[in-house]
Formats: sequence, C-alpha cells, structure tokens
Amino acid sequence: MQKGRGGADANQSVDGERIQKVLARGGVGSRREIERWIDEGRLKINGKPVGLGDRLKAGDHLLINDRVVHWEKFVEQPTRVLLYHKPVGEVVTRRDPEGRPVVFTQLPKLAISRWIAVGRLDINTSGLLLVTNNGELANRLMHPSTQVEREYAVRILGEVSDATLAKLKQGVELEDGKAKFDDIIFFGGEGANKWYNVIVAEGRNRLVRRLWESQELIVSRLMRVRYGPVVLPERLKTHSFYELTDKELELLFEFAGMAGEKPVHITKPEVKAHKSGKR
Repeated sequence: MQKGRGGADANQSVDGERIQKVLARGGVGSRREIERWIDEGRLKINGKPVGLGDRLKAGDHLLINDRVVHWEKFVEQPTRVLLYHKPVGEVVTRRDPEGRPVVFTQLPKLAISRWIAVGRLDINTSGLLLVTNNGELANRLMHPSTQVEREYAVRILGEVSDATLAKLKQGVELEDGKAKFDDIIFFGGEGANKWYNVIVAEGRNRLVRRLWESQELIVSRLMRVRYGPVVLPERLKTHSFYELTDKELELLFEFAGMAGEKPVHITKPEVKAHKSGKR
C-alpha cells in the first residue's frame, strides 16, 4: 500500500503508535487538541482512560467522548490542503450557538476524518484560511516553536506617525505579554484611510488588531494574505477554495519539516466557489 502524506507504513511496530499522532494524521484534531482531550479524560482504549504516552495497536478499541473511532482507516488517508477565502461574517468553528455562518459548511465533505483549520480568523477578519485533513501538518504549521509568518493587509483610519510605526516594530506590552510586528510596509492611502501590510510570527488571538489598537488607532479592515509560504491567490473570490496540487503539497511539507512524503491524488489545481443559494 502506498503511504499517505504524513502517514505511517501499514506494517506498524508491535509496540503501536502514539495515539495523538494517529488521530492527528486522521484529521480528528491537531496533536495539541488531542493531548488536551486526553488530559480531560475524553479518550478510552479498550475501556480504560488514555494517558499521553499510550499507543494504539492492531485490534485496539478506541472511544472519544464514548463514540467509536475507526482509527485503523487513517493510515490510508491522503493529505488534502485547501486555501479558503474567508469573508467577513463567517466564524471559524464547527457549530455556532448564535447561528452565524461557519466556514466548515462551505467546504467539501470528507468521507473519513474532518477538516482542521490552520489557525483562526475572527469574524471581522477576511482572507486566507488554510484547512487540512492532516493533523500532524496542522500542528507543525501552528506550533509556536515554528514561528510561521502571517501577513495581513490592514486599513487604518487616520494618520500613523513614524514614531508609532517604530514602536510597533520594536514591541509593545499587551495584556498577554509583549508583541510586535516583524515588518510594516506602507501601501498607500485613500482619503482618511491608510493601507499597510504587516507581518507577525505568532498566532495570538486578535494580535494584529490589538497591536494597532494599543496605539489608539482604528482598524477599519483586516485581511490575511499569506500564511508561511502560502499566498492568497488574487483570483480566489470569497466563499471559494483552491486545493493544492501535488507539487504545492510537496513544497508545503518541506516547509513544515515533513519532506520526503510522496504525492497521492491531486494532479491539477481545483478552484470551487460556494453557491450563494445555500447561504
């Protein structure tokens, strides 16, 4: 059998494989999510609570929240990565108690596992959202140690002084610690508004907005245009997604430190738009 991206050989060691690695590969969640679920006592193997060091072996019966997980199928699952152009007004969650539109309803259904969002965008932020069914890849791209660059186009209301820009690049204290922009590029203005592209290398909640607001500046529009090596295609409209090709997947895996995996299924680009009638 061919290896899937990030997958293990079907002939696993008799000692089994770490449970968080197996489930991440199957798209159940990122490794960090699964480790949290283990700490919360939500997983059981053969009727016993799971510990962080536990491994899955052939024949093991796995439950998550008392639901059976057919984890054996995960070794056969090829990796897929979509670039989704999220509009303002959608939330990056599976279910929203307020009934707002959620991004996952705009994506194709998976026969096995589920889509994992690589980072989040708040409801008022548009732009590039990466989603994948490979939890190990998602974990590599999101983990704080990787320091993956995120680039945003920002529209600021009013004038911004050179001193303020210098301060934002040097670092300011926020409620959850010091933060800064790694770069700020001026992109022109339109009336009272000024456009900048900014780069950050961490994914703290609402970090870009909070940095500007710390200087008493108003962000009137915010759009993510790049995540690591992946750039939002200019032709990709909101509510639409683009699926990475084999070559693009190889480059992304190399960037994430997972080089050596072989392409499996996608041989040409796929771009799909959500049908507005379903909204």
